[in-house]
Amino acid sequence: MVELLSSLTSPRLQRVDAEGRLAVKHTDRGSVIDRLYQSGAAKIRFPASPESRACEAVLINTAGGLTGGDRLSWSFRAGEGVKLICTSQACERIYRSRDGEPARLSVKIDVDKGARVSWIPQETILFDGCALERSVEADLASDASLLIVEALVFGRAAMGETVRRVSLRDRWTIRRDGRLVFADAVSFAGNDMEDQLQRRAVAKGHRALATVALVAPDAERHLDHVRERFPDLASSAFAGKLLARLTANEAHDLRKMLIPLAEVLSGENALPKVWAA
Repeated sequence: MVELLSSLTSPRLQRVDAEGRLAVKHTDRGSVIDRLYQSGAAKIRFPASPESRACEAVLINTAGGLTGGDRLSWSFRAGEGVKLICTSQACERIYRSRDGEPARLSVKIDVDKGARVSWIPQETILFDGCALERSVEADLASDASLLIVEALVFGRAAMGETVRRVSLRDRWTIRRDGRLVFADAVSFAGNDMEDQLQRRAVAKGHRALATVALVAPDAERHLDHVRERFPDLASSAFAGKLLARLTANEAHDLRKMLIPLAEVLSGENALPKVWAA
């Protein structure tokens, strides 16, 4: 009886161990699925879009979020001449880790000759006490293009949530023809997250922040337009790359800036329907 009560009061939660893989090829009908694999809570759906020749992939984590010990990986290959848009059905939620072990989320993107990929998931919401290790790794052909839009939200302001403790390690690595062209690393740790976000060099007191990176042969040509349309935005462009960082009081305000900025940088890839709605 003692053992039975112990098992009832201290359940072992099932961990998420999920993977989704997608390869897309170019045909006379546009960009279509070549190979698809999905396991565990990782699902990929493809909204019908007769007017578009791009392939839009909507990623779903059926577990509803991630917590300590969970693993979720996505990998994509865009074949020659492909136009691929990857987004998420909903915001990814990173819940409190009871034992301090991080959730692990990895993204791998391969972009072949003449292809263009937009990686535009909806916001990642960080809850108090969460721990996350995330990596985005991309390999591009010489004339391929990649747009990345990643947003972080520290708690939901509308719900009155306070985020004091977070452990986050976020790494981006982008190579072109095997040569490193862009690397970025962000780390948050400690029990004073509200104080850290107050720092001007971090978030200026805001709770929602985003990084936007365009790696493309013509990336620099967008800079004047971006600075003219978004004069308060921190942005720069050099050597086939454009980088912008945004902050806002909450997710809704951040979206009002992210959507028009992503539209400017998306080129021939229209914004995903879940963002445009």
